[in-house]
Amino acid sequence: MEFAPGISQLAGLLSDPGRAAMLWALMDGSARPAGELALIAGLSASSTSGHLARLSEGGLLAVETRGRNRYYRLAAPEIGVAIEALATASLASQPPRMRAVPVSRTAPPALRQARTCYDHLAGELAVGLFERMSQAGWFAVAGSHVDLTPDGAQAMAQLGIDLDAARRKRRQFACTCPDWSERKPHLGGALGAALLDAMLTRGWMEPTSTSRALRVTPHGQREIEKVAMSA
Repeated sequence: MEFAPGISQLAGLLSDPGRAAMLWALMDGSARPAGELALIAGLSASSTSGHLARLSEGGLLAVETRGRNRYYRLAAPEIGVAIEALATASLASQPPRMRAVPVSRTAPPALRQARTCYDHLAGELAVGLFERMSQAGWFAVAGSHVDLTPDGAQAMAQLGIDLDAARRKRRQFACTCPDWSERKPHLGGALGAALLDAMLTRGWMEPTSTSRALRVTPHGQREIEKVAMSA
């Protein structure tokens, strides 16, 4: 019998709302005590203890001892990647609704502001950029398909993006990607990845060591605010 990843085991651990709430609270890379996680999940101390034991035994959480207290954190960055992917898939699979879906107020602040989504930028910053770029006439958007206009091509080149290299990638050049925290689209595809690379190269933002959150530098904050604002 060929080896198969323990997907069903992982899915079982994530299927409980209380455990999911506790994992979600740790997405920012923090380590939190059981009492704080109990309040976040709305569970009793005994129930929380049992859930944390299952998550630890299942390899999703690591435990740190600080004096008399035990703190829990995600066991590996890949755990956060998996949870974020599920959150994105959950949003993308929702049937269209007439009413607006509210933004996620439970997302850790650092992740909500700016983070990586696979290899492109996501979060409040990414959604705002995509809206401004679209309003400035950089993109022609039809559903999930995104075309770069001549004005957009010139502007992207000025940001240091090699459009020819992006188009040679064996993937979709540009598309919308559902943002699970803002419930609006941000820019995905090869162009989205190239935009993030350019922003990192210019020192506008920096990766963090504990999560997928990105830190926007003071210089980057000033420069990003200027993008697509003159049109």
